Amino acid sequence: MGGSRAAQLLARRLVSAGAFTPRSAQARFGRGDVTVVVPVRDRPTQLERLLSALGDLDCIVVDDASCDAGATKEIAERHGARFVGLTINCGPAGARNAGVALVEHAVVAFVDSDCVPRAGWLEPLLGQFDDPVVGAVAPRIVPADPGGAGVLQRYEGARSSLDRGPNEGPVRPGSPIPYVPSAALLVRLDVATGTHLFDPKLRGGEDVDLVWRLVDAGWDIRYVPSSTVEHDRTATLGCYLARRTFYGSTAGPLALRHPEAMAPIHVSAWSLGVWLLALTRRPLLSWVTLAASITILANRLQGLVRDPVAVAFRIAGGGTFRSALPALSGVARTWSPALVLGLLSRRTRKAAALTLVVPALRDWVMDRETLDPLRYIALHVADDLAYGIGVWVASARSRTLIPLLPRVSWRSRVWSSQALRQVLDGRRGGP
Repeated sequence: MGGSRAAQLLARRLVSAGAFTPRSAQARFGRGDVTVVVPVRDRPTQLERLLSALGDLDCIVVDDASCDAGATKEIAERHGARFVGLTINCGPAGARNAGVALVEHAVVAFVDSDCVPRAGWLEPLLGQFDDPVVGAVAPRIVPADPGGAGVLQRYEGARSSLDRGPNEGPVRPGSPIPYVPSAALLVRLDVATGTHLFDPKLRGGEDVDLVWRLVDAGWDIRYVPSSTVEHDRTATLGCYLARRTFYGSTAGPLALRHPEAMAPIHVSAWSLGVWLLALTRRPLLSWVTLAASITILANRLQGLVRDPVAVAFRIAGGGTFRSALPALSGVARTWSPALVLGLLSRRTRKAAALTLVVPALRDWVMDRETLDPLRYIALHVADDLAYGIGVWVASARSRTLIPLLPRVSWRSRVWSSQALRQVLDGRRGGP
């Protein structure tokens, strides 16, 4: 029994960590166990399109004080959806909460009115709820017609902040998929512990807050890109940049609720030291610092691995180099307003330009079929600047520096012997 219990615990840890995802031959929940909640405001044409795509699913349309709520009500009732009309605009969080209050089924699916689920989108998501620890599941959200001829449309098709990519995995802060948007999201109704599922005080970032609160409560959140939902493209560059600024403005309120998750970059003290010394043109001290981190970690690994120096070099040395570009991207995105100002000074112009351009160039290499490098980099820098302005404004309003400062870990490279032994035991199949 003890061995069986240990195997169960190991399997639970592997599934929650995303090492593998169990597949159910026959899902416990079906279409009849789902209620779709659609928050909407002044989008009658898009609502009509969405309800047609949802077909026979049980739907609740929550009108968030539209200018013509009567038109919304007529469309909802014509498609057999229940209608909830709010007289005061309370934002997406409040509108979704109003819909959840009427849900009686086991699963609630939130779908925004400017989205259209593709055929077969629901079944891959429902199968995930056979795992009783899964609290929410998200599909992949892609721009409608991402291959459009416009420059902005092609850029957005490659860099949409709603699209979390092609790889399935767990959702949690600090992971490759740190959050998922609520433009399309399935949630187990059991996760609601009060009258409000979403925080009604948040006018933006309420989806990120919900996901992180569920993770903190012990629920697993999964991202399943085999299920796809299309989202309307942004019409103009001004609208796109305004949306990016709005997304950045959610950083302040989120930082007050989830301070550890909102740092622009997470970096070890050793890596930070190596980078700073290199940037200040002290290459010798930079290499000495890196060698010191490898040496200290190798001493900790003595007796735990066959070749402690090689392992320490991969962990400390490789980690420092691999994390440099992602960290630079975080700096460029968050500190872009200061970097743009730095272009005005001869002393800082070169460093500021490199910090802005290098992350954009790296992303262009990954998305090179989208646009030529000149236009791609220009849009990328404008994208970062718009988001960064939002972050700075939000930080000032919330009176916090958390979204602007890196989170420095003093133990990410130099582990304790006990922690290393636990990790190695776990890799050998121990509990």
